[in-house]
Amino acid sequence: QVQLVESGGELVQAGGSLRLSCAASGRTFSIYVMGWFRQAPGKEREFVAAISASAEITRYADSVKGRFTISRDDAKVYLQMNSLKPEDTGVYLCASSTRSTPSYYTSAYNYWGQGTQVTVSS
Repeated sequence: QVQLVESGGELVQAGGSLRLSCAASGRTFSIYVMGWFRQAPGKEREFVAAISASAEITRYADSVKGRFTISRDDAKVYLQMNSLKPEDTGVYLCASSTRSTPSYYTSAYNYWGQGTQVTVSS
C-alpha cells in the first residue's frame, strides 16, 4: 500500500509558476514509477508527466513540454510548472506505478492521491 498526498496547488495568473509536491508513505517509495495527471471539469483525466524510479527517464505530455519539469527525491515527487496557461487549470493528481518504465496511461498506475487544485487566471 502507498499513500500519496499532493500539495502546492493554488490560484495563479497566466505566465506564473507553481511547484507541486507529492509526499509518499507506505511501501518503499523509491521503487515506484511516479506520475502526474490532471483533470479539468467535464474532461477526462490526462497524463502530464512521469518519472522512473531512478529518475533517469522522464516523459511529458506534448502540451507541457518545455514548461513543466518532474523530479523526485527519496520521499517526494515534484512538478515544477512554469509559463502557466489558463488551459493548465485542473485538479492535479499524483500516482504510483509498479511498471518498470514511465507510462502515459492511467491504467498503469496502482495508487492515486486526492489531488490539488491549480487554477490559472487569464
